[in-house]
Amino acid sequence: MSEKMLSRRGAFTLLGLAALGFAVPTNVLTTSEAEAQPAAPAPAAPAPAASAPSSMTRGETRRAGRRAARQTRRQARRTARETRRQGRRTARQTRRQARRGVPPTKQQ
Repeated sequence: MSEKMLSRRGAFTLLGLAALGFAVPTNVLTTSEAEAQPAAPAPAAPAPAASAPSSMTRGETRRAGRRAARQTRRQARRTARETRRQGRRTARQTRRQARRGVPPTKQQ
């Protein structure tokens, strides 16, 4: 049998692998007698900002107001975006018909 020096790094590696060998089977083989709990019902939707109850704190009221303002701004952006898109579509169709020599049709 040949004698070989074991480095410190090799010793720690073996020690780590041995510890891992002892730790994994105990975690894998243990079973729990606990049963699954039924899913909790979904929380109710928050009340709209318009019908803010008097039980709301000042901060909650401000937050609800900011949320309503954000929704209003968002809706305005969507409407403006759709208007711009419709204008571009109309202009594109008019240019296309002019190239083809077709009289432009009236858009709605």
